[in-house]
Amino acid sequence: MQRTLVLLKPDCVQRALMGKIISRFEEKGLSIVAMKMLHVTPEMSREHYAEHVEKPFYPSLEEFITSAPVVAMAIDGLDVISVVRELLGATSGLKAAAGTIRGDFSGSRQMNLVHASDSPESATRELKIYFPEGACSYEQASKDFLRACDE
Repeated sequence: MQRTLVLLKPDCVQRALMGKIISRFEEKGLSIVAMKMLHVTPEMSREHYAEHVEKPFYPSLEEFITSAPVVAMAIDGLDVISVVRELLGATSGLKAAAGTIRGDFSGSRQMNLVHASDSPESATRELKIYFPEGACSYEQASKDFLRACDE
């Protein structure tokens, strides 16, 4: 099992797509073990996007991510990092395949609705930013019908 961070970005919240996108993760059989709505502060943005702070596009990224609330989620599942990234599709909604979240709902590179951790190391670092209090792990009652016992 892995855990990853997923952020429903300001464009997702403002376009009222939260429920549709959350349902994609639940329908896949992933477990949401923590969730909250919050305003990302400039300090949180700099910590989250530390590798981009010195890049020319960073000011517009910070302006966007702090412009409206986000919904942060900690999600558990087998190979959840790669599974979530496949569900999202390519970074640019214009290049994302139909059937993916970005392919179905986004037409932008920056306003692409959702952020997801790209590695176990990123997930650990990002989860500490958004969920310093930890998560509420549980076992889904339907787990026996989601995968074989040896998976």
